[in-house]
Amino acid sequence: MSISRHFVLAAGGTGGHMIPAHAVAEELMLRGHHVALVTDERGAKIPGVFERAQVHVMPAGRMTRNPKSWPGALNAILAGRAMARRLNETFRPTAVVGFGGYPAMPALLGALADGIPTAIHEQNAVLGRVNRYLAGRVDAIATAYPDVERLRDKYAGKVHLIGNPVREEVKQLREEEFPALTDESVFRVLVIGGSQGATILSSVVPDGLGMLPLSLRRRLQVTQQCRAEDIERVRKLYAELEIPADLATYFNDVPEKLGWSHLVIARAGASTLAELTCAGRPAILIPLPSAMDDHQTVNAREMTEAGGARTIPQARFTAVELAKQMQKMALEPGALQNAAKRARACGRPNAARDMADLLESIGPAPIVNDPLRVGPTPTSLNLQGVPA
Repeated sequence: MSISRHFVLAAGGTGGHMIPAHAVAEELMLRGHHVALVTDERGAKIPGVFERAQVHVMPAGRMTRNPKSWPGALNAILAGRAMARRLNETFRPTAVVGFGGYPAMPALLGALADGIPTAIHEQNAVLGRVNRYLAGRVDAIATAYPDVERLRDKYAGKVHLIGNPVREEVKQLREEEFPALTDESVFRVLVIGGSQGATILSSVVPDGLGMLPLSLRRRLQVTQQCRAEDIERVRKLYAELEIPADLATYFNDVPEKLGWSHLVIARAGASTLAELTCAGRPAILIPLPSAMDDHQTVNAREMTEAGGARTIPQARFTAVELAKQMQKMALEPGALQNAAKRARACGRPNAARDMADLLESIGPAPIVNDPLRVGPTPTSLNLQGVPA
């Protein structure tokens, strides 16, 4: 007779929330536990995550600054909370953990109402709105950074520095050497920006690379993520500059591309930084200024202060500035290799393991499996049409 626990993981429907949740789910299932995901429709559509876990799509209202949206958002949150409590009745989780985003709120509210142990994980260096609202009520708070803004000192007793869980493919890069780089070898640059951040990178990066000394420019091999409306224009720019470039709107093999990159130019999203520091890859970071509470600027601080990255505020992100910073990193002997070591020193590769340890510690002792509790896995359920 097997012994296991049941965990509900709740995450907003973006990669920044879903990928860490997925990494923790894989670790929990590796330990023999059963996992259910609560998310929204966007999260359920993200490819390659939670393929072996139960997936429950529930409504989640977003509280904006417009008061007219509040009644509808509140109704959605309450409906999601009621559905989460129905899930608790059948799945009976040992603990419920939220990874941020409004879709995490109903599940956590349902767990609190049912007296189920709860935890939150904050991926950014600024506590997000949902986590800020729930921080005082949950049993444990896991953070990705030693210092998290907007996290009150009075919660210090239940704060645990975990790091930001990454996919196993990224974790494996930590065991590999930094790609060999000589004055004659190909210099590989990876440019990733996401849907919100790719446009300015497409506008600035080609021109910046075109300003590099000819001896460096001739060695470049660029892999760049672009928005669909920008890709042909960017492809033409690189062709004119005679810089080999592989362009796409989405890369499903980022770990592989990260593995052979010498330099990454990217936004400062939490998952991006976790992957850079886990793998040990130097970067030029351009924080997204429209990010909530300017959290990307704060995210970039640790890696930049450690010497693993250079941060350029978007207001100063020009082709000239990019070319200047790239030359400092690429032409000074040993600069990139040194930055790679400093980036790696910021990594917390065992975040998924440590988060799983934390979840096991806040729940009650293991219980014997009950056929009523364990459904077939994987299962995909949509509870939006179920009466509360």
